[in-house]
Amino acid sequence: MLTIIKIIFLLGFLVLIHETGHYISAKLCKIRVNEFAIGFGPKIWKKKSKQTEYELRLIPLGGFVNLEGEAEESDKDGSFSKASVPKRIIVVAAGAVVNIVFGMLAYFCLIFIRYLIVKNANILEAIQYSFFAIVELIKTMWLSIVELFSGHVGISDMVGPIGISDMVSKSSGLTEFIYLLSIISISLGITNLLPIIPLDGGKIVLLIIEGIRKKPLNKELEMKIQSIGFLALILLSIIVAFNDISRIV
Repeated sequence: MLTIIKIIFLLGFLVLIHETGHYISAKLCKIRVNEFAIGFGPKIWKKKSKQTEYELRLIPLGGFVNLEGEAEESDKDGSFSKASVPKRIIVVAAGAVVNIVFGMLAYFCLIFIRYLIVKNANILEAIQYSFFAIVELIKTMWLSIVELFSGHVGISDMVGPIGISDMVSKSSGLTEFIYLLSIISISLGITNLLPIIPLDGGKIVLLIIEGIRKKPLNKELEMKIQSIGFLALILLSIIVAFNDISRIV
């Protein structure tokens, strides 16, 4: 039961802060948020404000935001589709940025506290050590991205939700759990910024193209691109899940 709670908390929390990033950035950019939901499935509680309906749903995994004019064109005030390209890029990128920033802060705090206790160091030394630990982590993440696009990292090396759940189930103690939380949060953020449709990075690429062209892509063409990307992502998810199960058993 404890393992299930840990998995639900980790995956749910990381998706939740991701969606919160979209929500806050949309509000700051004056884009209307119709729904902000915590969890999925049937609603168990809801409260309506002037613009947004806040909801708690039955399945405590993540959440979502429903922006006015995101799924389809809308001429209403605060429509996502009518916002400037820079504002839309900010909103789309915000979720991944929150994951990366949170992961780095959690990792920094973990290293900082452990160094203070284990080395009996002063605060300045601990800050310096933690800073360089973050720099090394960034270098490692960057090299992973380079290896991914250079072909040195294959699909068999990727880990999905099943693999993550297995790692969480094998973690022991709060320190190891926070370490996993921070690394997975950073990885989730970086993955979402990859220029792959329908990930946030792919959406940003389409928005950049729109900004260069000074007009949006043809809706039919955009839908075809989104559909192909979505099917490819589903296929990749199935392959990664199969590899995760193969490693576990």
